[in-house]
Amino acid sequence: MLADEKNQQPKPSIFGRVLSVLIRAVVLLGLLFVFDKLLPDISQQTQSFVVAKWQQMSLLQQELPTEDSLPSPLPGQNLTDTWGAARSQGRSHEGIDIFAERGTPIQSTTQGIVSKVGENTLGGLVVVVVGPGGAGHYYAHLEDYADISPNDWVNKGDTIGYVGDSGNAKGTPPHVHYGIYINGSAVNPYPLLQKN
Repeated sequence: MLADEKNQQPKPSIFGRVLSVLIRAVVLLGLLFVFDKLLPDISQQTQSFVVAKWQQMSLLQQELPTEDSLPSPLPGQNLTDTWGAARSQGRSHEGIDIFAERGTPIQSTTQGIVSKVGENTLGGLVVVVVGPGGAGHYYAHLEDYADISPNDWVNKGDTIGYVGDSGNAKGTPPHVHYGIYINGSAVNPYPLLQKN
């Protein structure tokens, strides 16, 4: 019997049991508090991701722009077909330039998802919107951006930026370079734009 008595663990006191229950309750309440704070953010992020993917899929199923189907990014400004004009370093112009006063709002020519708000060497401050059919709409030489971020949804006519001369256009008259890319290749946007 002495061996059995040695293997038996002493029963915790009432104080020990109450303390154990209190510690477990505090840990449980702490976990509930953390989950309460994290779950809305996780749920919102998941919902935003699902909505963005749905929007991308629906855009890809829509038709590509056709002749005279897109409004000008600078309504009321003269459009000139500058596609293919010679550029520095033996390049040719892969878009058209639309001139306007510095700071003139630039409007999205299409609904779509903002894929880039940033800078590059040639274009300076640029915005790229992926529209119907997966066509990329490229706006360059901006003075500044509108209040947009990558993955934002924009509608046709929403302001995406402002006319400037950033990038390799520094010192030229303010304008927006507007380009369209389909399957990664530049296409002339001039025939696709509605003329005034």
